[in-house]
Amino acid sequence: MRGPWSRSGTRVRQLTPSDREAALRILRRQPVTSILAAVHLGQTTAFDGSHMLGVEEAGDLTAVCWAGANTVPVGELAAMDPLAAHLRRRGRRCSSIVGNSVLVDALWQGLSDSWTRPREIRAVQPALLIDGPPSPVADPRVRRARPDDFDALFPAAVAMFTEEVGYDPTRSGSGYAQYVRSLVSSARSWVVTVDGAVVFKADIGALWEGIAQVQGVWVHPAWRGRGLGTAAMAGVVEQIRADTASAVSLYVNDYNTSARRVYEKVGFRPAGTYATILF
Repeated sequence: MRGPWSRSGTRVRQLTPSDREAALRILRRQPVTSILAAVHLGQTTAFDGSHMLGVEEAGDLTAVCWAGANTVPVGELAAMDPLAAHLRRRGRRCSSIVGNSVLVDALWQGLSDSWTRPREIRAVQPALLIDGPPSPVADPRVRRARPDDFDALFPAAVAMFTEEVGYDPTRSGSGYAQYVRSLVSSARSWVVTVDGAVVFKADIGALWEGIAQVQGVWVHPAWRGRGLGTAAMAGVVEQIRADTASAVSLYVNDYNTSARRVYEKVGFRPAGTYATILF
């Protein structure tokens, strides 16, 4: 079966379960910047609805792309041209393109004249990793969020999302609340509370082959600049490494100098570069 885009032995096609091992070999080359695509390989719906795409050159898989709510390209740079041609043909279905900055940039060059204008392009987002003990003393108040924390946690999560992404996630219905509840129920959300209020939060957004990618890090504005973020992140790293994953990763906007200082103090080191195009 030929894909909707093909030229000189190159084609883009929907992957099938039989492609899983070949796809994993590509994803494992740069696991920190591939994790957002890799987590979907274990899901039963990954190969339904043309969500998991592959670029094939002379019968060999050279790139994969998760094309769901987000578009996440992984693989060889040369594969971005045929991938862009395929995505142009089917039209934009995602809210963002995210992943390795070189691949995101190349893919966007092939899409920018046909997809809608993005709200924002975050071209440089350092990817960071820690696979040893954190440097500072951990805040002993850091703990996994419980279901009874939801009423205090949800406003903090909304504030984080609005500050980071630029709009209120509740405006489109109850989906974000369900997402926050799912993080709590799966033990992927951490908090520090003071007098019943959440003053720090962080979540695991992706977990794959011993790497936990942290997202949604937020400190209450009244507590910023007081060392809470550094000590609390140290606590999150300690707890994740104790029972969930041997390494912790995240990515951060290059202009967020305060957050980058926090992560450096905790012991995170550079591990690649992300880029995100938001629609």
